Amino acid sequence: MTAAYTLYAKPGFAATTIERLCSEARISNRAFYECFGGREELLQALHERCVEEALAAVSKALQDAPAQLDARIIAGISTYIGFTTSDWRRARIMHVEVRRSGDVLITSRQRAVESFARIVEDVTQPFSDDAPIDRHLLTLGLIGALQELLIEWVLAEEPPSTDELVRTAVHIFHRSFSSLS
Repeated sequence: MTAAYTLYAKPGFAATTIERLCSEARISNRAFYECFGGREELLQALHERCVEEALAAVSKALQDAPAQLDARIIAGISTYIGFTTSDWRRARIMHVEVRRSGDVLITSRQRAVESFARIVEDVTQPFSDDAPIDRHLLTLGLIGALQELLIEWVLAEEPPSTDELVRTAVHIFHRSFSSLS
């Protein structure tokens, strides 16, 4: 898993062979196949671990946040961005390689989006009971915006600061949900 964490982040999933993974991990191909059915299964396990850890960090931050909408938006977004960007490999796997891997992670990615959407919907529900638009679709759009901000952070020659990412994402979420109440 450690070797995949680095190799799947750079040079990337498509460029990482099982032979290279095994060489980096100092294990035999046989040992690899005793643990995983292939490099796709390993990528899925790695992605799911990153998502589970991110969900746990965000959930804890939201539990500890004051009950006001702005405080919860700031807590959730700053925790997610901070957790994701604290290790460039995690950010790259969760937001770039998940898309570049094609159909390999489509189900895992959808589960992750659904899990984060539930958190956002649960947190914002008390503040937008009578929303004139579909809150689930709004939430999906906001998650997509946050993903694009993180892709920019990963891929840009001069990436924005994480503080700028947080300010931008908070602004987007705040404007979207405060207009519903």
